[in-house]
Amino acid sequence: MELYDSEEQQVEAIKDWWRENGKAVILGAVIGLGGLFGWHYYQDSVVTGQEGAAAEYAETIQALNNKGLDASDEVQTFINTHAKREYAVLAALQLAQAQIAQGDFKSGLTQLEWAKANTKDEALAPVITLRAVRVKAELGDIDAAIAELDALKAAGWEGRIAELKGDLLLRNGDSEGAYTAYSAAQQAADASQSIQFKLDDLAK
Repeated sequence: MELYDSEEQQVEAIKDWWRENGKAVILGAVIGLGGLFGWHYYQDSVVTGQEGAAAEYAETIQALNNKGLDASDEVQTFINTHAKREYAVLAALQLAQAQIAQGDFKSGLTQLEWAKANTKDEALAPVITLRAVRVKAELGDIDAAIAELDALKAAGWEGRIAELKGDLLLRNGDSEGAYTAYSAAQQAADASQSIQFKLDDLAK
């Protein structure tokens, strides 16, 4: 900083600096405050939007529970409207469950595939994939179902993935492959209690 001989020179220097830079300072403050208020507004709007979506999701699922597939259009509208929110993924899963329960596997699979492609929840993704695999198997595309399982890498799901692969291989007539898959499932941390029974059945 420059040294001044007197207090008067300092005051004059401040005045001169303010004349040259004052507008920029004011503009910067306005922009800064505007950004701050804008951020708070954005946060408030996000929270409000989430609360609104949550309430609408609850109403939509209640309609599905009450009217069954007669509420399909209503659920689909909700999914389309909130496609970027995780609520839409949950609604797609609910609709898929209702469709599959009524034997409409193709429509159910369509919902599951959409949910799998749009979920941002890493914990939910393997759940959706396993459901889709089971539906593909029900539709007779067991080879594609097994290939999808082979491509699925999800920590903490190794046992369930291997067990389902064993089930599908067994349906395909590959007892040896099924035994190998069940054995791998048994060694996993998430092994189910039914694995030993399946291995015993194959050993008979």
